[in-house]
Amino acid sequence: MNQMPDKFNDLKTIQYDKSNHIATVTLNRPDKLNAFSATMHDEFFAVLTDLVNDSDIRCVLLTGAGRGFCAGQDLGERKSGEKMDLGDKLENGYNKNLRLLKSIQAPVVCAVNGVAAGAGANIALNCDIVVAKKSAKFIQSFSNIGLIPDCNGTWVLPKLIGLAKAKAIAMLGTPVMAEEAVSWGMIYRAIDDETFTQEVGNLIETLANRPTRALSFIKNIFDESYSNRFGEHLDRERDVQRVCGLSDDFAEGVAAFNEKRKPVFKGH
Repeated sequence: MNQMPDKFNDLKTIQYDKSNHIATVTLNRPDKLNAFSATMHDEFFAVLTDLVNDSDIRCVLLTGAGRGFCAGQDLGERKSGEKMDLGDKLENGYNKNLRLLKSIQAPVVCAVNGVAAGAGANIALNCDIVVAKKSAKFIQSFSNIGLIPDCNGTWVLPKLIGLAKAKAIAMLGTPVMAEEAVSWGMIYRAIDDETFTQEVGNLIETLANRPTRALSFIKNIFDESYSNRFGEHLDRERDVQRVCGLSDDFAEGVAAFNEKRKPVFKGH
């Protein structure tokens, strides 16, 4: 059983729970479609820092409260007609949080329960497995206000769906419905709204009972594949597989296979 630090008892914009090796992070400004405020950035950073340092966590679920996942930045905090240095805002807000999100060693599942727009869409796409309600949609809304996709959007989108589609939806701000996002390779699954909560629960329970260390290596080495050369990547696979082969989980997996039973992984 995971213990929650007392400092998270008074979170205002995020719900945070840890139980049975699973952490659930819920963006919680439903009246604003969970758009990011300054307070949410700070609280998200605190939660992610805790997750990075908690080796007992075996799966993380990120989702939103209410009818939306995240509408991106709360533009209500900006003055009309105001110009500003958004580079500093990114570096001290979204970017530092995304670096932490990517550093979490357990698999991170994003359950998109409604609209995911702007930064909200790209935060979702930076998670390891993305599932969405069939009624959900993803919107690269940046160009509507004269901006480019941020939160790693210009890196991840072309790799997921190809350059042509990525440029088009970024320039046009065209909404992409969940089932279309699946067919494009943007996300993993679109789930009926009525069974969404149950199926997400089944997914994170399955992941939490799989060999967590191997899953951590999988997420990291897949990301590395974009920058490694062929020979370098073969060497990297060799080195990682050496560590996996010496793990308790590998020994348990082979024993369970030979004994025709379900493996019981320790996750480390």
